[in-house]
Amino acid sequence: MAAPTTGHSLFEDAQSLLVAPLVAAFALLLLKEGGLLTGGTVGIAFLIHYASGWPLGAVLFVINLPFYALAVRAMGRDFTVKTFIAVSLLALYTELLPQWIALQSVDRLFAAVMGGFLAGIAILMLIRHRSSLGGLGILVVHLQNTRGWRAGKVQMAADCLILAAAVFVRDPLSVALSIVGAVALNLVIAVNHKAGRYMGT
Repeated sequence: MAAPTTGHSLFEDAQSLLVAPLVAAFALLLLKEGGLLTGGTVGIAFLIHYASGWPLGAVLFVINLPFYALAVRAMGRDFTVKTFIAVSLLALYTELLPQWIALQSVDRLFAAVMGGFLAGIAILMLIRHRSSLGGLGILVVHLQNTRGWRAGKVQMAADCLILAAAVFVRDPLSVALSIVGAVALNLVIAVNHKAGRYMGT
């Protein structure tokens, strides 16, 4: 007989909202040091960062702002508040991490794969605490709920467009390695996030 499910406590949610963005920020640091990027809203932030030189964390925070109104409608107030906290901390950590740690050198393939793995782990942590890193993830869920469009396919199409757009700001090798990182990210989520397997909802 399956064990009864129990909701997360406030402390458990708080530690997830503090730790997951830090893990994600380290993933972004690896990708940035490797001159790479990823999909989703973070990928859009990377494109703007590489094209303009604007701070990655600040860009990430700003481009997520329009999605919160949609999040309230699509996912509810609690999800939206948690997501706002997670995204805000990710933006802050992204700017602070280079002051806390200096990477002298990093293999670009390792940066792509490990960056993808860590980003996937961070997203998985937030999913399990009914939160996210915002942006396009909210939009695709909304489109699935209102239009019947498959969220996974819409997200994949959006990620492909973002990575394709990277050819205008990065070299072909960087784009190819970024695709490897995106595959690593989605592999973590696909293997570890399956309905009915996680009991601590």
